[in-house]
Amino acid sequence: MPERPYPALGTLLVVNGQHHDDQPNAAKTKAVLSGIQPTGAVHLGNYLGALRWWVDFQDRYNAFYCVVDLHALTVPGDPAELSRATLTMATLLMAAGLGPERCTLFVQSHVHEHAELAWLLECTASMGELSRMTQFKDKSSKESEESARVGLFAYPVLMAADILLYQADLVPVGDDQRQHLELTRDLAQRWNARYGETFTVPEAAIPPAGGGARIMDLQDPVHKMSKSSASDAGLISLFDDPKVIERKIKRAVTDLDPPGPGAVRWGPQAKPGVSNLLELLATLRGGKPDDIAAGYESYGKLKSDAAEAVLELVVPLQERYRELARDPGAVRSVLAVGASRAGEVAARTMDAARSAIGLLPR
Repeated sequence: MPERPYPALGTLLVVNGQHHDDQPNAAKTKAVLSGIQPTGAVHLGNYLGALRWWVDFQDRYNAFYCVVDLHALTVPGDPAELSRATLTMATLLMAAGLGPERCTLFVQSHVHEHAELAWLLECTASMGELSRMTQFKDKSSKESEESARVGLFAYPVLMAADILLYQADLVPVGDDQRQHLELTRDLAQRWNARYGETFTVPEAAIPPAGGGARIMDLQDPVHKMSKSSASDAGLISLFDDPKVIERKIKRAVTDLDPPGPGAVRWGPQAKPGVSNLLELLATLRGGKPDDIAAGYESYGKLKSDAAEAVLELVVPLQERYRELARDPGAVRSVLAVGASRAGEVAARTMDAARSAIGLLPR
């Protein structure tokens, strides 16, 4: 598939509230780390809000990307399905444009230092700060804290280990992970103050406004598109059949205004459904949502064009995925190379961490 099946992302990033203009193809002096769990359907919101930035970042930074299978163990699951889903996710990431010559792509559990550093950081974190993590509160409330796994409680510390192992300068995060990144920063600063400078304190890399970071549910457009939604009617999976995708978009919620001049207009608060479709078009074809709105008088035409734009992205990606999936051995080889590269960096960090905290050298 094309390297960028969407308008150029530009060079502006927002990092901890400050603007940074990073030029493509510049010397890769900074490291970036991100991971994705091999659970649930990877949907259009994931791609536009995260994966396409991963593709872009690999030409700007020393990029480490991992399928975080250890994180998937925080909730019960089928072992055979986890293994299958991990390979599927890695194949999809390659289909999206991640390549071993441009980034380090690997499976988290293939680098044992992730678990080892997590333990050292668990001995640095406090119960109080972990108990304040919003995601633990939300997920444990669906069952009970008594039955929630310890791994779910400690999950943010493993995430911190993922980041700090590779001395990441930048971490692309959405709103739901900002709290975890702040914990990572706190742990790095605390460790460095107690034991000496060991870890780079990472910054959050946030796409600029209009970067497609918030694609909303097609049936419930006041909420973000999410694989945890009760129904998939408003979610576009990257594996959905093209006809299913077209049908979902054409059934997308708009509003009660009758069609006609001015009915199609940008306004996320007053017209969330229409605005979501305009955001999709703007993200995939360029332009500003309010400018695009001026070209439409009917919801039907807006939906038709939005469906066409989405299919222009998804169909080539699916074709590339099927091509790669025919040779799983080649995908595994890429992951093995990635794990070897990642392991070299992780080993250096772990040696420094062991020495700093006082563990006896082997």
